Amino acid sequence: MSGSFFGIFIRIINGTMDRRRFLRSSGMGLAGAACGGNQLLFAGRPAFSEFRRLYIGTYTTGSGEGINQARMEMHSGTIRVEKTYPGIENPSFLALSSDGNFLYAASETNEYQGTTGGSVTAFRIGRDRSDLILLNARPSLGEHPCHVTVSRNGKFVLTANYSGGNVSVLPVLADGSLGEAVEMQQHSGSGPNKQRQEKAHAHSVNLSPDNRFAYVCDLGIDKVVIYRFNDQTGRLYPAEMPFYRTAAGAGPRHFTFGSDKSSAFVINELNSTLTSLSVDTENGTLTEIQTVSLLPAPFSGENTGADVHVHPNGQFVYGSNRGHDSIVVFSTDRKAGRLKLVQHQATLGKTPRNFAIDPSGNYLLAANQNSDSIRVFTINQKTGILAPTDNVLMVSSPVCVLIR
Repeated sequence: MSGSFFGIFIRIINGTMDRRRFLRSSGMGLAGAACGGNQLLFAGRPAFSEFRRLYIGTYTTGSGEGINQARMEMHSGTIRVEKTYPGIENPSFLALSSDGNFLYAASETNEYQGTTGGSVTAFRIGRDRSDLILLNARPSLGEHPCHVTVSRNGKFVLTANYSGGNVSVLPVLADGSLGEAVEMQQHSGSGPNKQRQEKAHAHSVNLSPDNRFAYVCDLGIDKVVIYRFNDQTGRLYPAEMPFYRTAAGAGPRHFTFGSDKSSAFVINELNSTLTSLSVDTENGTLTEIQTVSLLPAPFSGENTGADVHVHPNGQFVYGSNRGHDSIVVFSTDRKAGRLKLVQHQATLGKTPRNFAIDPSGNYLLAANQNSDSIRVFTINQKTGILAPTDNVLMVSSPVCVLIR
């Protein structure tokens, strides 16, 4: 190793030169960093450890303590909690602004400051990304808000209120804090499941990639309600097709778009199914392509579907089963939109309410609510198959995992 190169390398180890300057100085990419045919290793690891930050929502009415901030080392898949932010009751679902500067948390309660309904809390993320700074909280205009999403222009936060059976829109102010709600749309109706569908239960709200439509899964009325969304005023208007109706008693819960933006997937909680849909990007209309079971035959125990995500490469769709306690993997034909079963992988814990796929597509993290654990699985990007690792983070009552 030449003296000049050795000096640069020592400065890297001592933290006096950053990784990008090293790569420019050496004329090499990280994957090709070698000298005399030997890769640069330090204590058996790559010289440069990339990481991602995680935000974990919990149920504080269980054993959770609040929002956990964690760090995941991408070369190994190990996770450790850096900080915990208490003081917010049931921060069960989290969402980041598109620029990554602000975090919003749904506080899933039935009362806020003496009035009926829950709230949404805003945080600013510190410059070094290692801290959350509390900004403010606002009423969600409905009981038990369980899902939030941020408009792509960063101007609004939309919230689905489960027990309230409605969706509300809160403006984001210049400093990232929240103003009073500017919109609320109330749902009505019921479904055949008398215990779970006695009234409307809005469970999630998602925006189309172009920010023009809002899709609200309502478990109580077996509908994905479709709104036109004005991303300058925050107002919601019934779309040309005001709703897509699922099978009776299906209980639509979560919704996600495919990578091609003209397909979408709905996971149905009550009948443990996954539905693939085509999306008309001009008018927001949804058309069913196929509905498949989340469960292997002949499983006959109790189960509810929970969360759904599409792999970054667009070729695989993943769903979580609570009861069977597994992640189901499907391949998807992006032209036809049809699903083919690939795998059922046990989550090695109880009640995987939520899970996340890291942006590189290499890892899936399953949040096992009732076993206080987040388990790490690798993803084969060619087949979609999950494989368990030895990496596990013990955290109380995890119900949402957000990877930045």
